[in-house]
Amino acid sequence: MLCIKSDTTNPAFNIATEEYLLKHKNEECFYLYINGPSIIVGKHQNTLAEINVEYVKSENIQVVRRLSGGGAVFHDPGNLNFTFIKKGEKDQLVDFRKYTRPILDILLELGVEAKFEGRNDLTIKGKKFSGNAEHVFQNKILHHGTLLFSSKLPDLSQALKVNPLKYKDKAVKSVRSRVTNISEHLPEPISLIDFENKIMNHVQSMYEDSTIYKLTEEDKKAIQKLVDEKYSTWDWNFGYSPEYNFQKGVKTEGGHIEINLDVNKGIIKSAKIFGDFFNTKDVAELEQILIGSPHEYDQIKERLKNVDISLYFAKVTHEEFLQGLF
Repeated sequence: MLCIKSDTTNPAFNIATEEYLLKHKNEECFYLYINGPSIIVGKHQNTLAEINVEYVKSENIQVVRRLSGGGAVFHDPGNLNFTFIKKGEKDQLVDFRKYTRPILDILLELGVEAKFEGRNDLTIKGKKFSGNAEHVFQNKILHHGTLLFSSKLPDLSQALKVNPLKYKDKAVKSVRSRVTNISEHLPEPISLIDFENKIMNHVQSMYEDSTIYKLTEEDKKAIQKLVDEKYSTWDWNFGYSPEYNFQKGVKTEGGHIEINLDVNKGIIKSAKIFGDFFNTKDVAELEQILIGSPHEYDQIKERLKNVDISLYFAKVTHEEFLQGLF
């Protein structure tokens, strides 16, 4: 087994590394990494319905879609992520308990009473500190999980706070749980790096064929290609979202505006605008401008830059109208 520690906090690179190891390495792998502030959404989720767009934008939080299903998770430098890539018989690959057992072993050794609960969570005193997901590729399983060690939990709640009434779709929804940091429950404090080392040493002791592996320049070049062509693109991180309907109302000095959008593969297919506003020009013209645009703030802003919004909504600014679209 190749045991690898990431030397970057770039979330797109780390998520791309998982895919690269899964699809291009014959050896089984164990990968540990820490990401900068980011939201990692499940493969089958509607990204915009999972994130607080305004907060994510203002805090410069990266959003990356992963290969596995399940819900959205917030990463920051206080969160450690672990990945197992193992071979096996197809009908025996999915096993959440097996791949979280090493984590529980270490925590019990440190004096923390952690448990496996529900379908795929690890908890301490009923509070979640680890969410796990899996993806099967041919005869391999990719199992990865988060470990909240010293994360900024208020940032987590803000980043994932979204109005559920805005989006109607059949996408997988995240289940919000009460969460906790591992560091709060340690009888004796240790650093995140020490915790990371304990996990790596324990996994190495479990597998006789384990060896420390550093990504080569060839590996990094192939991973960067995945980042450039997939994991840093709007098409994958947002456009891959399932079809959805978006609805939002905004109150302005010029009146109430309600916006309804039908979006497919990230592209606005239809737009309807209602409200008690006063206008000089028919809002149907504005609806047509929106149709065909990606449901993405900067791209819509660019489309509207030469449009006099006040002609469609008296006493309403560009920014107020844009806020109504997300």
